[in-house]
Amino acid sequence: MNKRIIIRLIGKIILTEVILMIPSLLIAFAYGEGDAAGFLFTMIPAGLLGLLLTFVRKSEERMSSRDGYFIVAAAWIIISLIGAMPLYISGEFDSYWNALFEIVSGFTTTGASILARPEKLGHGILFWRSFTHWIGGMGVLVFVMMVMPMENDNSMHLVRAEVPGPTAGKLVPRMRTTSMILYGIYAAMTLILIVILHLFGMETFDSFCIAFGTAGTGGFATSSAGIAGYNSLAIEITLSIFMLLFGVNFSVYHLILLGKLKEAFSMEEVKTYLAIVAVSTLAIACNIINFAGGFFKGLRQAFFQVSSIITTTGFATVDFDLWPEFSKHLLVLLMVVGACAGSTGGGMKVSRVLILLKSSIAEVAQIINPKGVVTVRLNGKPVDKKTLSSTRIYAASYMILVCLFTLIVSLDGLDFTTNFTAVLSCFNNIGPGLNLVGPMVNFSVYSDWAQVILSVAMLTGRLEIFPMLLLFARSAHDR
Repeated sequence: MNKRIIIRLIGKIILTEVILMIPSLLIAFAYGEGDAAGFLFTMIPAGLLGLLLTFVRKSEERMSSRDGYFIVAAAWIIISLIGAMPLYISGEFDSYWNALFEIVSGFTTTGASILARPEKLGHGILFWRSFTHWIGGMGVLVFVMMVMPMENDNSMHLVRAEVPGPTAGKLVPRMRTTSMILYGIYAAMTLILIVILHLFGMETFDSFCIAFGTAGTGGFATSSAGIAGYNSLAIEITLSIFMLLFGVNFSVYHLILLGKLKEAFSMEEVKTYLAIVAVSTLAIACNIINFAGGFFKGLRQAFFQVSSIITTTGFATVDFDLWPEFSKHLLVLLMVVGACAGSTGGGMKVSRVLILLKSSIAEVAQIINPKGVVTVRLNGKPVDKKTLSSTRIYAASYMILVCLFTLIVSLDGLDFTTNFTAVLSCFNNIGPGLNLVGPMVNFSVYSDWAQVILSVAMLTGRLEIFPMLLLFARSAHDR
């Protein structure tokens, strides 16, 4: 591996994180809270370390794909370790491991929390906690590529390792320009949401925090009451729609801006994604009529929860753990499917599910007619063998790791439903699970070591498995 490229880039990433802490520091000062000390005692040494690493002599060699995967995995671990420090130093969390779980949940846009009453946190910590959703939603490395020039123009390797989905591509020839376009769309949509939430009566501070959680499809709220505490149909509908919008592949919005409407609205993944939302919402609404007290109330609750779960945002307006078994099982399936590739959502991704279904059908057709030529197509184009292979490997790895993580955390002695849905929730970056980790409770039921395991699951799921596996592979460190 090219250690000099890796060290210099890690330095830039640390410096970027320090800069991103400034708004939270200013908010802590503005409210006159002790959280400011936690930020200062983190930012000063971290900033010096980041600056020192950037002084490492430049390398003339090009970054390899292996370097890109290693940098992404290492960067996400490092920003989490540093990002947790203000939470711990401020005294808001009992242990560093609690703080680390919370901030990993923030950066990976999971939204799982160990807090029973987040409203007790200082405003600076609350803001940082939600802001990590916004940073992690589009990708930390994508942000770094936008604000800092990359050496030797090797940034595509970083995008392939960080951007979710079976494939990653450029919107325009230069990756820095692509990063600016993505974040421009992302920031504009977030700002629009902030304004709408404020117009519907949400306080300014809450508007920012909830909008960050929605945009990053994270799900941290500013109070234990969550979205239900606002008791507003307008806010619920707004958030439902925006959660779905942030779960769409951002390439669609770029095509719309270019005026390529036909191409944008013909994307098979997006049409399937919306169809899944519509069918699931109607199915759950019919199933919870008695629970909700009528079809239209059921429709309201179902639409919000389906939008929240399939986009892996994790907001909740009701305790869906009390819903009938059919509805709960359907929500668990939506956890696995997730949002679109190239969005801020988690899960396996709709495009992968489509490819797996179509390749299974093609395999059956090939068995029936061995001499026939069967092609798997997505958006009318043939899916290449490399994408088919990587999708199948990803699906197999996904199932093995979910089972492994579930087995490990079961050592804490909790029931199967709690452990399985906790792992699914963390691995798919959703937030709430069922039973002891349902939408109205939290992850404090797990011990410190189990929270570390779940944090690893969150990072592995957010980076889509392979960067984390490569980080710990001995052969990856050989030159």
